[in-house]
Amino acid sequence: MKIRKGGAEDLPAMLAILDSAVVWLNGKGITAQWGTEPFSTRPRVVEQVARTMSEGDPWIVEVDGVPAGTMTLTPHPGQYVEPADEPEVYVRFLATDADFHGHGVGAALLAHAEAETRRRGVELLRVDCFAGGGGRLVEYYERQGFTRTTAFEVGDWPGQVLERRF
Repeated sequence: MKIRKGGAEDLPAMLAILDSAVVWLNGKGITAQWGTEPFSTRPRVVEQVARTMSEGDPWIVEVDGVPAGTMTLTPHPGQYVEPADEPEVYVRFLATDADFHGHGVGAALLAHAEAETRRRGVELLRVDCFAGGGGRLVEYYERQGFTRTTAFEVGDWPGQVLERRF
């Protein structure tokens, strides 16, 4: 498993990973998290992913040269979450390709996010996630060392902000 810094040229790979995650979620009966349509077929979402990549640092996990996971680290959250009142690193679009679920890709990316946060001399790492589905994703982040902070909603989509401090 290798983590490399991505760039604008990695947008197709990131979208493919996100699309695969949608298929995986839907296969588990989870349609409320990211919907049922692939990211790559929704122009507004493609634009949002590209903009997020340009605002921050995209990272790609490769396993034997195959993109297996992705995230983008930005100095701020998306528009639906209030920025912190201190410098922060925010994890956005964290996803694992369906073929690599259960192989520690997400945990490796979050460990990399911690290392990047420390390298930048920042004390706050935050992420938000889908809080529905019995809170399984929230619990995943808690197992990764994050603590719940603020709950929020975007329409009928329940979300949870979590943080780690260093």
